[in-house]
Amino acid sequence: MNKSISCGFYHSVALRDDGTLECWGNNVDNQCDLVYKTFTHVISVACGDDHSVALLDTGTLECWGDNHYNQCDSSYKSFTCVINVVCGENYSVALKSDGTLECWGNNVYNQCDIVYKTFTNIISVSCGRYHSVALKSDGTIECWGNNQYYQCDLVYKTFTGVINVACGENHSVALRDNGTIECWGSNKINQCDLVYKTFTDIISVACGQYHSVALRRDGTIECWGNNEWDQCDIVYKNFTSVIKIACGKNYSIALRSNGTIECWGDNEDKQCDTVYKTFINICEIYCKWNYSVALKNDGTIECWGDNKENQCDPVYKTFTDIKLPYVEYILK
Repeated sequence: MNKSISCGFYHSVALRDDGTLECWGNNVDNQCDLVYKTFTHVISVACGDDHSVALLDTGTLECWGDNHYNQCDSSYKSFTCVINVVCGENYSVALKSDGTLECWGNNVYNQCDIVYKTFTNIISVSCGRYHSVALKSDGTIECWGNNQYYQCDLVYKTFTGVINVACGENHSVALRDNGTIECWGSNKINQCDLVYKTFTDIISVACGQYHSVALRRDGTIECWGNNEWDQCDIVYKNFTSVIKIACGKNYSIALRSNGTIECWGDNEDKQCDTVYKTFINICEIYCKWNYSVALKNDGTIECWGDNKENQCDPVYKTFTDIKLPYVEYILK
């Protein structure tokens, strides 16, 4: 899904209604360098850890920021007819209108290996740290990249009827059209524990580093995996009328239908500090590692959590007319 806001490790990018961009946060690798000011007609943005990618309405791409792994190398300039782009830690994946893919950047774990060239009829892509998952139009999936924790193990070949996929650092979750889910990859901290087999009527999933969250059709949620910071503590059982979920490293956020949010889990960097309780009229939420961004109905944004690299610096307060999401979330 195309995004109007994306978060990197310590920086963020926001897309305005007029197709221009704003960036804030860490700039040590030029990820907030003013080169982005030259980009117009942008329709979507994606961030890796320290680089960003803008999709233009021409189906072409622009990249800026860290280029240590060629993630901003000019090779991307040859890609056309792109309809969506997503980023892993130091690499990117572009989905083209013909259902094929292009990958570039860090390839140390084969995340840009040419195996992806054999995939066709792709309709969406999700990236973990060093692995990717592609969803095909027939409801099956393909995985490539790091397989150290079986995140690309052939078990995924048995999954059918898949309609959405989310990736954690070394695990993935697939949502089926019957409202059930499948998990595979690393299970060192129970992120693929069989407890998820009891969850039904699921409509959305999100992954943190080692935990996952599932949203039910009735507006309630389920969590499983690492609970070291209470990110799977039963406090979430009190949340109702939830329409959107997002996960940071060791915490999660739930957006309610009344435009308010709830946060739970790790609070070391104030990512679950009660400041969020003052935010209203929220329509979309975004997380990365230890900070979060909320988009409001009036096109302004709020940030909270870790601010070590100015990723929650008040400069964002000057940004207006941020592009609102197309999707309306309706509870049934």
